[in-house]
Amino acid sequence: MSARNYLFALNADDVALTRFLALAASATGFLKGAPGGPLPGWHQIGQDNRGFLEGLYERLAVSYPDAGQPFYAVRLWTNLMWQPAYLSVIAVHLHGALPAVTTLAQSRQNLDVDGYRLAAGPQVEGDTEELIARAGRDLRAMGDMVLAEINDLTKLKRLTAQRLLADRILGLMVRLRHFRPEISLEGQYRYCELWLSAMGLEGQGGLETLNLPDGQQVAIMARKGCCLDYLAFPERYCASCPKLDDDVRRARERTNIMAEREVQAQSNSSSA
Repeated sequence: MSARNYLFALNADDVALTRFLALAASATGFLKGAPGGPLPGWHQIGQDNRGFLEGLYERLAVSYPDAGQPFYAVRLWTNLMWQPAYLSVIAVHLHGALPAVTTLAQSRQNLDVDGYRLAAGPQVEGDTEELIARAGRDLRAMGDMVLAEINDLTKLKRLTAQRLLADRILGLMVRLRHFRPEISLEGQYRYCELWLSAMGLEGQGGLETLNLPDGQQVAIMARKGCCLDYLAFPERYCASCPKLDDDVRRARERTNIMAEREVQAQSNSSSA
């Protein structure tokens, strides 16, 4: 393929994919994607990924020797599912069409899965509810295959994996108003329920409303899953960790939200 053909889209599918990749990168500031198939050593559903998983597991074990097998298994899962979840939500709620995001190839960067490639192809169109139903079903199917891969290497409970996948969607539904400020609090709740239903994960977490000091109300996660980071970082619990007392958890969430708003206000003031 010539340099010209590589750099410039050739047909409508290429154009749509290029727009989607650019949107995902600009919306998040960190999703780094490129068109095309997997490169050597990358992970993609449907191929032999044991070497990829073993390599990541070994690096985690060397880096966090005291954390233990449950932590390493959870990290395999969260590493492989975060990009597909982000891309699915961005496709539905920002792009308005669904590429085959769960067929992506993913790369490993030291201890993290970060970076992906996606082949061009037709994109599914429809209204938001239709796209959520399709994207949620695809994401759950991919998750089931990733879980089977992990359990060929080590042990990860299905319920643990399901709750952590639900947590990822909860976090994205909380973040949805960052991407789409016009979406109401009620809209966040509704979309959250639709996503969890589409993935067959009803009851594995949800949203709750937090009152801020200025009288505003925001959605936060009410998680059931635990990422087990405290095994590698003792006494350090996530602000939304379900192991925390509810009052402590909500206080931490409130503090974090107000701090983020202060930083954003300072940033807006300096750029004005």
